[in-house]
Amino acid sequence: DIQALLTDNAPKAVGPYSQAVCAGGFVFVAGQIPVDPSTGQLVPGGPAEQTRRVLMNIEAILQSSRLTLGHVVRTEVFLADMGDFGAMNDVYAEFFSREPRPARLTAEVSRLPKDALVEISCIAYAG
Repeated sequence: DIQALLTDNAPKAVGPYSQAVCAGGFVFVAGQIPVDPSTGQLVPGGPAEQTRRVLMNIEAILQSSRLTLGHVVRTEVFLADMGDFGAMNDVYAEFFSREPRPARLTAEVSRLPKDALVEISCIAYAG
């Protein structure tokens, strides 16, 4: 059984995709950029502020299926500039502070939607 998740506490999908999909005991969260769901605008600030907003959006999506960041088993982090890795990583460590931490991929990409500095997607295990 495959089911789409939707919450007003995270940015709405702006294309033909779901915020997240539940399938086979897993929740696949679409890539999130630092958009404030109340304004629909990119949050001001640098990579730390943008990472914080992205992870808050992911938390809201997971909460819509009664999950937390503690259920996340894998993340994919995309940076517009690998020079922002340290700032992103510091905020990321605040959100993922308990063991086991998720497996992670981090990559620099040439451009992100709305010229964001960071985008993160994840997979959570719902059991």
